[in-house]
Amino acid sequence: MTTPILLGKTAPPELKPIELASRVGNRHGLVAGATGTGKTVSLMTLAEGFSRIGVPVFLADVKGDVAGLAMPGTANERVRSRLDTLGITDHAPEANPVVFWDLFGAAGHPVRTTVSEIGPILLSRMLELNDTQSGVLDIAFRLADDQGLLLLDLEDLRAVLVHLAERRKEVSTQYGLVSAPSIAAIQRALLRLESDGGARFFGEPALELSDLMRTTTDGRGVIGVLAADSLVLRPRLYSTFLLWLLSELFEQLPEVGDLDKPRLVFIFDEAHLLFDDATPALRQRVEQVVRLIRSKGVGVYFCSQFPDDVPGEILGQLGNRVQHALRAFTPRDQKAVRVAAETFVPNPAIDVTAALTQLAIGEALVSLLSAEGVPAPVERVLIAPPRSRIGPITAEERQQVRASSPVGAKYDAPLDRESAAELLARRAEQAASVAAAPPAKAAPRASNRQGLVETMAKQAARTVGSQIGRQIVRGLLGGLFGGRGR
Repeated sequence: MTTPILLGKTAPPELKPIELASRVGNRHGLVAGATGTGKTVSLMTLAEGFSRIGVPVFLADVKGDVAGLAMPGTANERVRSRLDTLGITDHAPEANPVVFWDLFGAAGHPVRTTVSEIGPILLSRMLELNDTQSGVLDIAFRLADDQGLLLLDLEDLRAVLVHLAERRKEVSTQYGLVSAPSIAAIQRALLRLESDGGARFFGEPALELSDLMRTTTDGRGVIGVLAADSLVLRPRLYSTFLLWLLSELFEQLPEVGDLDKPRLVFIFDEAHLLFDDATPALRQRVEQVVRLIRSKGVGVYFCSQFPDDVPGEILGQLGNRVQHALRAFTPRDQKAVRVAAETFVPNPAIDVTAALTQLAIGEALVSLLSAEGVPAPVERVLIAPPRSRIGPITAEERQQVRASSPVGAKYDAPLDRESAAELLARRAEQAASVAAAPPAKAAPRASNRQGLVETMAKQAARTVGSQIGRQIVRGLLGGLFGGRGR
């Protein structure tokens, strides 16, 4: 059974309801339009519509106003006018179940992952490394794998890089050329990332995806809101984090086929930041993830100013479109209008090109898939207002929501267990002790060496558990970047 989500209605006197069938909620979508045209309201209406039918949602709050989903709205004059125009009589102010997240841990529960989990390819992108430096980072990860060194935080990675520098000639012979300038460049990039607050993203307890896919006891989907007003000023960190999270969903969730409603809706705001500097290979892999993740029950919705911010091979997979007004002041704008007009199923009653520059605030051209997956002709739609607050919340309100969160006790306190930095420090101490021992104690030195081997073996066993070999598990865009190390 499919449950519709009301996005809005056509203008009077027709007042035709425009509804998204939950069955095609995992067919992905796009919300686009110029600044100030109503994209945020459309996202909020979409998010709370999914929440009401029991679908968890995860989205980034890049301006601080999406947080209003956690508070009941107020029937101000604009909201009442829109409700009267649309003839909606069952609209009541209502808060949504919300969990706040924050990579920096200030405006929400800390979001963490380990260095091993994010892997060298995405970390290279986050650090803005060139190809040569990325190759050295690959070697550092491989060395850590081969020596059973668990990489949890940036301190662990620094320790491995120092270890790599000390054994540079030996490692270069075994793994490939490692230059001192490349190691230094990586260390400097880590310092920049740390100064930007990115170090807080690495560590434990690491985020468990099940905590993004919660429902309440009364069946509402929990909306995860990522505080991103500061994060978006670090575009590489912002986009790489969301890309990592998307890849983890693809990697870990099982195939479920077509469901009556999605298992999760993932909203990627400021989508252009993902594609602005993406290589063709990265774009291809993102396209593969978007295409395949539908079968995992996940709907991905991109939000950006222009529809052509999303590459064509991905745009073609976005079956549900909400297009707010575009401005045609520049050649770039005019091209965007043409691209947007060409993506809709024509409606003889609407001049799409003209309408795109004439839409009022809170009005959009909408084309949705039917419950059977068939694209419907474009309609000019007045978007229904959300039941939650349109606008930011106070620090006190945020703290109140955070205090009642079901996951606060799990994530708010960091965990620091033994990993690469501690193991390498202990190894250095033991090596120094062996070197300082007098020559007459050769036999005890052999015993000490054996003790070190046993210590490393035990550490490696704890690291890899029952897995074959000693490679540390990590995810890299699912199997599309070579899969998890096994």
